Amino acid sequence: MTNSQRVQAAGAKRRRLMSAAARTVHRQGVERTTIADIARAADVPVGNVYYYFKTKDDLVAAALDEHRQQLELITGELDDLPDPRERLKRLVEGWVAQRDMAVRHGCPTGTLAAELGKREESELADATGDLVRRLLAWVEAQFRELGQPEPDALAVTLVGAYQGMSLLANALRDPQVMTREGARLTAWLDSL
Repeated sequence: MTNSQRVQAAGAKRRRLMSAAARTVHRQGVERTTIADIARAADVPVGNVYYYFKTKDDLVAAALDEHRQQLELITGELDDLPDPRERLKRLVEGWVAQRDMAVRHGCPTGTLAAELGKREESELADATGDLVRRLLAWVEAQFRELGQPEPDALAVTLVGAYQGMSLLANALRDPQVMTREGARLTAWLDSL
């Protein structure tokens, strides 16, 4: 194996660990997830994990980075749409499409924010807050482009509605909560 191939393999293994950390932490929560759980989900020997991530908190930070990259990917794709209202409606459609996951585990970012917000140290909680702020800023930009007054308040309304419907779908184990509330959000966006 050439040096270039080793570097590529190491990068791929790190990405698998990041992705596995995001999925596993979302399903199990930070406190219940072990490094061994993440290693198993990534199909990486446990001892190899420490080469890439020294602590579980490093893996949680990697999971947050994975969520950030996914948010950037989603919003980047939505930015290709010419109409900001359509971008927002497609965002809502994407949330609703994830209703079965929300029923089982809640919103990935929302559940992390709730769990990490209870910790005494704030570095990971701050990183979660940064992720939420990125989403709010993107949504606010769409409302601003639509010429809406108070685009920041509208962004909080929309993202808050998503967090609420995700939480309720999870608590009630009812995916129809997401479907119904997503339709209401879409109608609301059309009314603006």
